[in-house]
Amino acid sequence: MKRIVAQPGESNSLLDVGGIRVGNAHDDKVRTGVTAILPDEPVAMGVDVRGGGPGTRDTDALDPTCLVEKVHGLVLAGGSVFGLAAADGVVSYLSEEGIGLAISPVAVPVVPSAILFDLANGGDKNWGLEPPYRALGIRAAKAAGASLKSGRYGAGFGARAGAAQGGLGTASLVLPDGAAVGAVVAVNSFGAVVDDAATKHGQVELPKVGFVGANTTIAAIATNVALDKAGCKRLAMMAQDGFARSIRPIHTPFDGDTVFALSTGTHTIEQNPAVMMAVLGTLASDCLVAAIQAAVQPTDT
Repeated sequence: MKRIVAQPGESNSLLDVGGIRVGNAHDDKVRTGVTAILPDEPVAMGVDVRGGGPGTRDTDALDPTCLVEKVHGLVLAGGSVFGLAAADGVVSYLSEEGIGLAISPVAVPVVPSAILFDLANGGDKNWGLEPPYRALGIRAAKAAGASLKSGRYGAGFGARAGAAQGGLGTASLVLPDGAAVGAVVAVNSFGAVVDDAATKHGQVELPKVGFVGANTTIAAIATNVALDKAGCKRLAMMAQDGFARSIRPIHTPFDGDTVFALSTGTHTIEQNPAVMMAVLGTLASDCLVAAIQAAVQPTDT
């Protein structure tokens, strides 16, 4: 039996993959926020959606049969359907920076996104004809940099996990050869975050009825291992198991659980690709477990 051991990266965050910046922005009054994930260069990306009530944008473009091979950013946001406008802000910001497909007089960025439902968390949602999400998307993109912490930040700012506080969490694992995988997750689940080893299997504990429908956990997995769109989709599918290991119940009709996976492609695979995927997907699931646990730890913000 061959044992492969990975260790958390220097910052124990998605940023340990390299070549990626992450920015967060939030609105205290509205109790919501946005997380923008911006690669230094266009990346391959895939997605896996398992929740019964998802809210997404441009995920069809990530199908391996579709034309676009690389994308320019990713957005996770609160706000339910209103939060999809956060991607508009990031698209405008990237285009202004000259980032995107060169198919028109202006750069055309491809920026998939997913949202969670935080409209019932007590914040002031009386925004009239101007929801804050486009502006929050621009702020998050401008804030993208080389630091990332877990807690009440970005898309997780107004999140709930079952009947408890949710949040944004991140973690990473790095193999001895430099292959790395990292995760960032906004935990706003219908179910509670649990320790699987301590779970009483055969019992299902439901959160307070008032939180039914106010849910969804959304995440991004990043790796430096060179993968195409199909490989990224497989990575997202394997990583999604981290949700099932950490949240109970999960993938309910009330959740829109979605995991994106992206590859910067800077690390060349030197072994059987299928074997590497088995390792990488398992580590991605482990990263999500750690990131979910980090997301729900109490913070002062």
